[in-house]
Amino acid sequence: MATLETTRPFIPVGIAVLTVSDTRTMADDRSGDLLAQRIQDAGHRLEARQILPDEIALIRAQVTDWTLEPAIDVVITTGGTGFTGRDVTPEALEPLFEKRMDGFSEVFHRISYDKIGTSTIQSRATGGVLNSTFIFVLPGSPGACRDAWDGILRLQLDYRHLPCNFVEIMPRLDEHLKRG
Repeated sequence: MATLETTRPFIPVGIAVLTVSDTRTMADDRSGDLLAQRIQDAGHRLEARQILPDEIALIRAQVTDWTLEPAIDVVITTGGTGFTGRDVTPEALEPLFEKRMDGFSEVFHRISYDKIGTSTIQSRATGGVLNSTFIFVLPGSPGACRDAWDGILRLQLDYRHLPCNFVEIMPRLDEHLKRG
């Protein structure tokens, strides 16, 4: 059973948030605002935040740049995971993943199903690792961002969460680069 081990220290991580939208601005980016607030409320560092249009090259460039920043441990994107012609965030990022995180999508859909039923199949939420940085690709709705943060990321980004969490494995994400 999962527990929060209060004898372990909380370790804040650096997180960047990218909203992918052709229409959102900082003034009306409710999903980005929700994620930024939850990140800070949890005690983590919001290292960067940006809004970009649904353009594969721009999304790839920004996320790749962030994964090369030592202060950024996690990138969370919101938007562009549906099936319309302009929804391209998974296409932009999945080819870059060194390792895919299929379980993230599965757990996200399970949580989402409990709230919105079969409509969850309209999301292509995904996750993976690039340059020793965790990347999570979330739908653009505030409800989906809330579900992903509250139901998965808040716990997995907390070193005190047992039996395991992402923070404790972060120092080993680049082991493959250190082998002879």
